[in-house]
Parts: sequence; structure tokens; C-alpha cells
Amino acid sequence: MKLRTKIILGFLMMIGIPLLLFALVLFSYGHRQHRKFSVPAEETGSSFEITISPDDGLPEGKVRMKAKDMLIIALLILLSTAAAVGFCLYRSVAVPLSELKMAAQNIKEGNLDFVLEAKGKDEFSEVFRDFDEMRQRLKESAEEKLLMDKENKELISNISHDLKTPITAVKGYVEGIMDGVADMPEKMDRYVRTIYNKTIEMDRLINELTFYCKIDTNRIPYNFSKLPVEDYFQDCREEIGLELETKGIELRYHNYVDSGVLIIADGEQIRRVIHNIVGNAVKYMDKPHGIIELRIKDVGDFIQVEIEDNGKGIASKDLASVFDRFYRTDASRNSAMGGSGIGLSIVKKILEDHGGKVWATSRLGTGTILFFVLRKYQEMPQESIKQIEQKDPAISGKRLSRKDHRIS
Repeated sequence: MKLRTKIILGFLMMIGIPLLLFALVLFSYGHRQHRKFSVPAEETGSSFEITISPDDGLPEGKVRMKAKDMLIIALLILLSTAAAVGFCLYRSVAVPLSELKMAAQNIKEGNLDFVLEAKGKDEFSEVFRDFDEMRQRLKESAEEKLLMDKENKELISNISHDLKTPITAVKGYVEGIMDGVADMPEKMDRYVRTIYNKTIEMDRLINELTFYCKIDTNRIPYNFSKLPVEDYFQDCREEIGLELETKGIELRYHNYVDSGVLIIADGEQIRRVIHNIVGNAVKYMDKPHGIIELRIKDVGDFIQVEIEDNGKGIASKDLASVFDRFYRTDASRNSAMGGSGIGLSIVKKILEDHGGKVWATSRLGTGTILFFVLRKYQEMPQESIKQIEQKDPAISGKRLSRKDHRIS
């Protein structure tokens, strides 16, 4: 029942119930006096009624006393009715307010593990539901903040750990040069190359951290364009192949897509995707002869890219989480593997922003295959262009070129 309805009913009860009770009292009193002062019909041949008045032979003080009794009865009826109605209204208003006050106190003290139950369909029930929804959202927000703080601390810890290894190496080789340990040109060249490689590694880690910050604030810069599949992935193959060759890993490349097929993508970011996946495969490579296969396939409206390795593999229980931020399949990380733990989460974010998706299959001890798809560039048929011109008069008369239309 709505609060307004309760107040109206209470007001009517405060007026109607006293009047009804007072009318019943008067009726009962009048009926009793009627029986007292009426003469039976058998005695007089007719019945008559004597009313109470000072002229009826009753003392005036007694009449006043009867009027006073009526006034006291009426006052008692009014007071009892007002008390009963007031108590009901108090319970319907004060009790919910007390519960709301207690709930607000819990929120003020940071306790969000309670439930504010809404009973009925009045205004207080609606407020209870809204208040409890606010509590749930505050709880979710607090949990997200705790998770974010934990992830940020973990990121700082991971980056610090991964930067410490190359910095220590650089420091050691520089000290060797300063102390004259690198006294031969060949040795000096080896020291300098090692220092250079370690600085590149540190630069990569810093870039990864910077890119993660852009992901976290949805400020990734994209430059979408039409890319020829054959030429683009051939360039990626050459770039990755040179890097893998220095690490003694064989790259096998297979392109099953016809020439002339285009994709809509940001070339730089897709290259980052491939580097992150390949880098992850290299990191967990445990075979003497490492092999990474890059396969490009045509799957209808999409281009599917498969990157397979013969590394240590991933357990089935971990496959669903490998693209989560900071997730590691091995609980005990070491300096040899390292990594910030955000490489594959970056991959997932970039591909989702491209309208694609990524997934993985793996077998422990055998290797892992990561798949991702990119949408093809498709020109809109001439018939569709005519239909658009017919439906939209604003573009009537303008001849839209085929290259300006593509299916997104």
C-alpha cells in the first residue's frame, strides 16, 4: 500500500471511527433511557417516551453530569483512536526509516556485505530496492578498485623484475669495459652488442608498459587502412624470420589466400599482435630445435591467422585464462622467462577493436596454436549502391564510387 494511501486512510479512520463509536454509545444510551422512561401500552393504551431535560423532574446537576460523561466518553474514543492510528502510521514510517539509517551507517563504515530487503509495494519498498542496488554497485566498484590496485601492483612488480635483469647485465658489461676486461676488439664488440641487445629489451618492456596504459584508458591510436594480405604477411614473415634465426628457431610460412585479397586493419597494431604471440612462443620454447609455423587461411568473410609452436604447451585448465591481464600459466616465474604478463591481453584488446577475435588450443609437451581472424575488405555491389540512393534522397544525384563502400 502506498504511503499516501496509508495517510489518507489514517486520516479518515481518525474521523470516522470516533464518530461511529460515539454514535454507537449515543444509540445504546438512548435505547436504555427509552426502556427506563417508557410506559407499557397495556397500562395506558398507547406508548410514549420521556426525554431527558431539566423539565422532566431530574435535577439540573444530574443532567450536566450525564453530558459530562458523554464528553469524557467522546474524548476517550478520540484519544484511543488517534493513538491506534498514530501507532500504525509510526510503524509504517519510522521502522523503514530506522532500517535505512542503519544501512546508511553500514555504508559509511565501509560495510557493504548486507542486504536491504524490500517488503511490499509502497514508496519505502521502492527506496529500499534503489538503496540496495546502490549498495551492490558500490560493492562491485570497490571490488573492481581492489582488483585494479592488485593488478597495478603486480604490473609494477613484474616490470621491475624484468628491468632488473637487463640492467644488471648492462652494468656488468660496462664495468668490464671500464676495468679493461674487454681488451680485445672481438671481446669489446661482443660486450657492446650485448649491451645494445639488453637496452633493446628494456626499451621493449617500457613500450609495452606505455601501451598497456593506453589500453587501460582506451586511448590506443588506430590507423585503419586496406592491406593486401599476401604482401603484408610476407613482410611480417621476413621481419620475424630474422629475429627467430638469431635465436636458432625455424620459421615455416604458408599462405593459402589468393592474391588481391585485402583486409581492413591497422598494420602497426597487427604487427604488434604477431610479435607478442611469437614472443610468447619463444619464451616458452623448451625443444632443442624450435619450430614456429605461420599459416594464413581464407575462411569466408575473414582471414584466419594461425601461429603454431612446438613448445611446452598449456594445460587445458589454463587455456580460458591465457588472454587475461597478468595471468601466468606457471606460478613460479623466473628471470629466464620473465614477461610483464600483459602481452596476450594486448593481443585480445587489439583484435576485438578490429572486430575480430582470438583463441588458442594446446597440448602439454606438444605445443600451442593461437588463432585470430581479421575481417576482409569487401566492396559493396552496384545494386546495393542503387538501393541506398533510392532510400536516401540526400545522396540522390551523387554517384558513390565502389571503393567508398565496404561491409563492416
